[in-house]
Parts: sequence; structure tokens; C-alpha cells
Amino acid sequence: MYTFVGRLGLAAMLAVGISACSDNIDPRGNAPLPDSLAQIQPGRVTRSDVVALIGTPATASLFGDDHWYYISSHFQTVAFYAPEELDRQVIIIDFDKAGTVTAVRKLGLEQGKDVTMVARETPAPGKELSLLEQLIGNVGKFNDTAHTRADGPTGP
Repeated sequence: MYTFVGRLGLAAMLAVGISACSDNIDPRGNAPLPDSLAQIQPGRVTRSDVVALIGTPATASLFGDDHWYYISSHFQTVAFYAPEELDRQVIIIDFDKAGTVTAVRKLGLEQGKDVTMVARETPAPGKELSLLEQLIGNVGKFNDTAHTRADGPTGP
């Protein structure tokens, strides 16, 4: 009896362990439907038409409102490893000053560029205190709430 239950428990733990290592594909972002995207024709469609067809953009250009970006991607996560990007789609819709679409561009993962982050740090003014200096510096800075009332201190 116990060996059957033990083997069943071992099999259940093994199944849970194996399923935890399976990969997950996570979609992220706003991927417009291809049929809706095909209806956006340069020179005929305005900003309000684009919003009605595929929704609001993930982001827009910083200066002016000339470019809208719809960004979507798929990430694969396996167990405790860092997620890996499998696919990326960036739809860029360009507008003229009147708000009419001038171009629809599509970019993929292969057009992306890796950006190296700068490792420098901005120094903060002040002095770096050790743990001992921090502890000693806090002595006497705590309020004694037992002798304090809303209208002022009570007692000697």
C-alpha cells in the first residue's frame, strides 16, 4: 500500500517538475489584425480612421504627432531562464500636417539594433556613511510618543 502511494507521489512530483520546465510563449503589445491594417491606405485615411480600425498607438513621436508606433512581440520563457524575444513587429504610421496617412511601414526583429547602456553613475552629493555611523547617528532622533499629545508635550 505504502509503496503504491509513494510511487504515485513520486510520479506526481516528477510530472509537476517537468511541467514547470516547459516553455511559455507570451504575446506582448498591440498587434493590429492584418485585415484592419490593409484598410489603412495612404492619402485616404485620417488619424480618427486609424484609431477606429486598429486602436490607439503604443507610442507616438516625441516632437509633433507625425508618427504612430504599434509594437508587439512574442517572448519565450523556459523555467528560470531570462525571457528570449522570438518575434517583434513594429508598425509605423506616418501622418502629414492635416492628419492624413502618408505611409505605413513594417519593421521586424531583424531591423532592431542592440543598444549598449552606459555604466557610469551620477554622483550624489553627500557623504557615504558606514553601517556603524548610520546607527550611531540615529541615537536620540526618535520621538517618545508616550509623552506627546496633540496640544503639546506632557510631563517634564
